[in-house]
Amino acid sequence: MCAKPIETKDISYEALLQGNKDWVRDTIDKDPGFFDKLSDGQNPPVLWIGCSDSRVPANQITNTKPGDIFVHRNIANVVVHTDMNMLSVLDYSVNVLKVKHVIVCGHYGCGGVKAALGNKQVGIIDNWLRNIRDVYRTHELEMSAIQDPVKRFDRLVELNAIEGASNIMNTSIVQAAWANGQELSVHAWVYSLKTGIIKDMEVTSNCLDDVTPAFKIG
Repeated sequence: MCAKPIETKDISYEALLQGNKDWVRDTIDKDPGFFDKLSDGQNPPVLWIGCSDSRVPANQITNTKPGDIFVHRNIANVVVHTDMNMLSVLDYSVNVLKVKHVIVCGHYGCGGVKAALGNKQVGIIDNWLRNIRDVYRTHELEMSAIQDPVKRFDRLVELNAIEGASNIMNTSIVQAAWANGQELSVHAWVYSLKTGIIKDMEVTSNCLDDVTPAFKIG
């Protein structure tokens, strides 16, 4: 016979299920038709590509509701052209859901970015973190000029989000949408765990003119 489910430090397995029941009850008390509307389908205007970190939930930090944001998360919000999972999410979001915004959101204090800054071997994730090291290599002159290690860490978080947004913009998926006149903007954000505030990196792109020539299609 299998062992009993392991309890975490603060939340038991049973508490998760009870929490669900409590949430359903409270939600129905506030809006009796909430789940009827939710089950009718989704039409989110936003695709959020963020970090898997448990402290950065898209809906809570943007004060939005279930159904408002389509979400893809991975370690350190990495966006690379070889990730079929991410590309499948992007394709569905752009071509089926017709989202208006794609947001790549990093966060200060990101463990994945911090690991990429060091030389310690972590495990299989080292292969994933090489994508962040590539971002560092691309911006090595800027990064090497930053003497404060905290500021250097923060800047790599920002550059990783910006690079991710650039990679989204350079995909054939987004370029085809823009070529067809679809309304779509790509953004890079960084969230602060210390303040709760999101920083807009102000690199929004919404047309083919912003695509890097090396990646421009047809």
